Amino acid sequence: QVQLVESGGGSVQAGGSLRLSCAAFGHTYSSNCMGWFRQAPGKEREGVAAIDSDGRTIYGDYVKGRFTISKDNAKNTLYLQINSLQPEDTAMYYCAADEAYFGFNRYEYKYWGQGTQVTVSS
Repeated sequence: QVQLVESGGGSVQAGGSLRLSCAAFGHTYSSNCMGWFRQAPGKEREGVAAIDSDGRTIYGDYVKGRFTISKDNAKNTLYLQINSLQPEDTAMYYCAADEAYFGFNRYEYKYWGQGTQVTVSS
């Protein structure tokens, strides 16, 4: 079992930055592959970024270089640096983990955090 706890969300103005964190507790081998998803009200949950055990990363098409995913294995913590925030980035951001799956199919991830809210005002 793995427990994921997100933090770092908040309310910012457009153009600002945030760094989201996701701490993993428990059998951390189960979190070899991790990802960030987001869900805005009335919309489907979508993949933002993912990283595998070798450090390979993938990003959603709309990211456009503004998001950076990273992982500190010593701290069992996943990060998402978000720059140049825009109002359309407003959403609940979720951390997800799986032993082997690497991608943006949310149904493949076994573990999920409770989410951290990001709100961007214009």
